[in-house]
Amino acid sequence: MLDVIWNPESCEVLDKSFLGEEIARHQRSMLGSGHGFWEWDLATNKLRWYGIFWRELGYNELDVQNMTEPEVLLNYIHPEDREAFYAAIQDTIKNGVMLDLCYRLRSKMGYYLWVRVNGQGYRDENGWTHHVAGVNYNISQLKQTEQALRASEARYSRIIAGTRDGVWDWDIESNKIEFSDICWEQIGFSPTDIEAQNLRNIADWEARMSQHDVDRFKNALRDHILERVPFDIEYQIRAKDSSMRWIRARAEATYNEGGRATRVSGSNMDVTELKNTQLAVVQAKVAAEKANQAKSEFLSSMSHELRTPLNAILGYSQLFDYDENLREEQQESVAEIRKAGNHLLHLINEVLDLAKIEAGRMSLSLEPVVPERVMSDCLKLLQPLAEDNGIQLSVELGTLGTTPIFADYTRLKQALINLASNAIKYNRKNGKVVIALDRAGPEAMRILVRDTGHGIPESQQEHVFEPFNRLEAECGSIEGSGVGLVITKRLIEMMQGHIDFHSVENTGTQFWIELPLAKEGEEGVSALAEAAFSEKRTELTVQGDYRILYIEDNPANTRLFEKIIERFAQLSVTTAMEPLLGIYEARTAPPDIIVLDINLPDLDGYEVLEVLKNDTRTKDIPVVALSANAMSMDVHKGLQAGFVDYLTKPVEVNRLIAVFNQLLERPSLKSA
Repeated sequence: MLDVIWNPESCEVLDKSFLGEEIARHQRSMLGSGHGFWEWDLATNKLRWYGIFWRELGYNELDVQNMTEPEVLLNYIHPEDREAFYAAIQDTIKNGVMLDLCYRLRSKMGYYLWVRVNGQGYRDENGWTHHVAGVNYNISQLKQTEQALRASEARYSRIIAGTRDGVWDWDIESNKIEFSDICWEQIGFSPTDIEAQNLRNIADWEARMSQHDVDRFKNALRDHILERVPFDIEYQIRAKDSSMRWIRARAEATYNEGGRATRVSGSNMDVTELKNTQLAVVQAKVAAEKANQAKSEFLSSMSHELRTPLNAILGYSQLFDYDENLREEQQESVAEIRKAGNHLLHLINEVLDLAKIEAGRMSLSLEPVVPERVMSDCLKLLQPLAEDNGIQLSVELGTLGTTPIFADYTRLKQALINLASNAIKYNRKNGKVVIALDRAGPEAMRILVRDTGHGIPESQQEHVFEPFNRLEAECGSIEGSGVGLVITKRLIEMMQGHIDFHSVENTGTQFWIELPLAKEGEEGVSALAEAAFSEKRTELTVQGDYRILYIEDNPANTRLFEKIIERFAQLSVTTAMEPLLGIYEARTAPPDIIVLDINLPDLDGYEVLEVLKNDTRTKDIPVVALSANAMSMDVHKGLQAGFVDYLTKPVEVNRLIAVFNQLLERPSLKSA
């Protein structure tokens, strides 16, 4: 006999064994899912729970059995979520609305987990709800992920808002580009303007750009998408008030698995202030360069104006070296003239040196320098000054005299002469000056200049390296410009060296220079400089008769030049005081050498040189510049222009004759 039951809902007779298997199957599904299935019988007001949901929250079976009362369940719900939970249950019971709610449920350990509940009510034929059934899901992990994403989004939103950078996004599939409100605010539009004018489309943005910048933007975007070139571009855009703003746009494309770009996301940075600052810096730089150029031109002009009269003073005084009829008294007078002229020239050179250093135009040739040779050259030049002042001058090389240091030979000699000449001039009667060498660590050498003079008052020591400050010595009889120590300090620093001093009043002063030792393999790049005026007279060594054309507008200079040439039987000179007359003379009676001034009326020396070089009758005649424009940039410019040599005023007779010897001994001139 079958064991059956009657199902009044379906009007079927069911096998009890079949029903038991079906129930067992559902129970296994509930237990395996980890969800919490529940049923609320409203007639008995009892809850029944199925599954392991509560077990995962830390509760045991006894705890679950105590949760059959709905009022008890409310105690486990977070206080902030109870009202919403109660309202949702009421809506399901009264109105038949599906139950779908997220709320927080307390675990056995006391912390809250996020739960989602889904359920529905079951009604009888009269419409009364008699049961509500559903399922609970533990969605804590999902909520944590959601909260992390929201926090991340909020963080990035704060970062973007803090930078005041606008963002934009181009959906390539729909070909739509949207700009954030900040993009528009950067160019002066308020949120109200943006909303009223519906400023969202790329066309509105491009309308405020020049066509050139639109094309640049599109080309850069195309290169980024196709060639993956970084997208980083600056362009201008017209703001609401019609002013032009600078925008820096950067972006990154997103690609699908097939390598095709699907969207481009970017940012806009307002760099107008930065651009204005850059422009101001550039304008300041241009202004500084103009001021520096004006300064250089002034110094060049000053050099010319001062050297022109010195040319006559020192030039004529040198002519007396060739006159053997002068009495001893006359020779002494000429020597005084030359001494005063040389001192004035020295002052001019020092001021110009300082100006060149400050303008960054002083160039050095660093090379291995043997200290012994520098000391020897300095001693020759300083010994007469020491003897005139009754000072005992000595050099102490020790074992370091042949150890090379890395320096500019000429400028190092200039620095040592400045220090030693000061030590001699400001010494006491029968005093001593010692130049010595010492090591300054494993990679440097120290050159010391010690004197037994009056010392520098402590109150004045901080002003030692100030330009034109002679520390109140200007009231005395000792000549000086007040820039020697400044030049020395800056020259030494340009050679990667260091200078300092120690002085005790009424005892003496010691200056020292520290320079790096030359490393093995370093080669020299400059030749030794000759003295400004050679003590040995240069003779004209060529044989034959040669004619010189001198183009110069200053009568004193032309007379001096004529006097110089008269001393040499092999030479004759023709002078022209106007450039056009000089060109005419060169064409009609070509000379062997043309000596040309730079500062001439109507045509300057460079223009005259260009005319001569473009004329077949004069293009092969060597042209020598003789100018009071004596700055290094003037010499460089002259040689670049095509002068075979560039001599400076005051004219150095020996240098002039040496140039004549060099040019007149050329084979082409000998055979002429």
